[in-house]
Amino acid sequence: MTSHDAADTIAAISTPLGEAGIGIVRLSGPIAWAIAHRFFRPHRSRPAWQSHRLYLGHIVDLQGEIIDEVMVSFMRAPYTYTREDVVEINCHSGYGVLRRILDLALAAGARLARPGEFTLRAFLAGRLDLTQAEAVLEVIRARTETHLQVAAAHLQGGLGRRLTRVRQALLDLLARVEAALDFPEETGELPPASVQEGLDLQLRSLKTLADSYEAGRLLREGLLVVIAGRPNVGKSSLLNRLLDMERAIVTEIPGTTRDLVEESITLKGVVVRFSDTAGLRPAQDRVEELGIARTRERLGQADLVLYLVDGSAPGAPEDGAALAELAGQPGLLVINKIDLAPSLTDAELSPYTGWPLTKISAKTGQGIEALKEEIVAQTLGGGLKVAGEVITQARHHQHLGQCLTYLNQSRELLAADENPPWELVALELGSAIRELGEITGEEVGEAILDRIFGQFCLGK
Repeated sequence: MTSHDAADTIAAISTPLGEAGIGIVRLSGPIAWAIAHRFFRPHRSRPAWQSHRLYLGHIVDLQGEIIDEVMVSFMRAPYTYTREDVVEINCHSGYGVLRRILDLALAAGARLARPGEFTLRAFLAGRLDLTQAEAVLEVIRARTETHLQVAAAHLQGGLGRRLTRVRQALLDLLARVEAALDFPEETGELPPASVQEGLDLQLRSLKTLADSYEAGRLLREGLLVVIAGRPNVGKSSLLNRLLDMERAIVTEIPGTTRDLVEESITLKGVVVRFSDTAGLRPAQDRVEELGIARTRERLGQADLVLYLVDGSAPGAPEDGAALAELAGQPGLLVINKIDLAPSLTDAELSPYTGWPLTKISAKTGQGIEALKEEIVAQTLGGGLKVAGEVITQARHHQHLGQCLTYLNQSRELLAADENPPWELVALELGSAIRELGEITGEEVGEAILDRIFGQFCLGK
């Protein structure tokens, strides 16, 4: 993807396919205007074509047949998204119309854009750094107001600017070290304490960023809450009650749920993904065996486990064994069916887990709001607190971790000796700087760019 030909003019449908009021076909490249003029007929016979103006007219095919009435915006480089000439054709949405217009653009000399290629061109042209380019996708995918605020701040370049400042400070430190190595007579002795002081300042800044990732991960991915328990204790009923919709099949037949059923809601500004799982018991057939295996895999990934038991039935040894197995994970013990006569005592379950206990009726809704509050309290301490720049991408967090490792190794070298091995200090500093460059794009390779922009939809 990254070895695109800048001479190409690319085209793609930039809006989701489906029936809607507006659809957009976008072109970018040196002959974007010429291509659009081949099939766009303005209502005014001789308009004075100007950049960044909308023109009303028709799209016509090679036989002169009108396809749609449209509004077309012509935009001259460099004041465009890609810093190339750009045309956007605003037509009526619908696959037939959009496909016909795109086919006309391709027949006139454009190439179909690859996923994310418009934003890739913006990055390669220097209009966006890599953190901003990645933020484009985050803005599109944001499902809560808080996540949107963080993604929009990244899109404005706040994170990139902060990392660039740190990188520049580290480059200045590296320059001092290398100058002392190469020109000792001219620079004089370099005090390790002065380098360490500058290093500590950047370490603190990067550590604060790295520590923000857990909150950022929750904003980006949401909480995974897995509902587990024996068959027929009400797991699917609980999922439906939490979602306030009939999402999972509920019957009196044990083992109805054979696969994972997942849906999301928002609690305290965070997306919570609830996963209804197959009942934990010895499998009755191959299909149920696969479902239970997936349940155990999902349990290992959970931010919180809701282990459901039937409060109207006597305690079962299987519950004790399952709770003992899950005791090392964060979880809540949920006693269901409190609308029926109780048969299970708290004492029967208390030896098996240290989890908090809450009681509900998935049938009547009793206790559900309290359960939601308890989920938030157990996972977020009452709510997600986001302040300042927040790392939301696993890729960023990984490079920050590596950068901090190199910087801490530099610090140890400086603290170990009054005359530290400056060559090794310079080596560690250079590695740390490269890790930051991987985040902002100065040091990134084509394989990483392909992976990042390959996540985008066509037309973005």
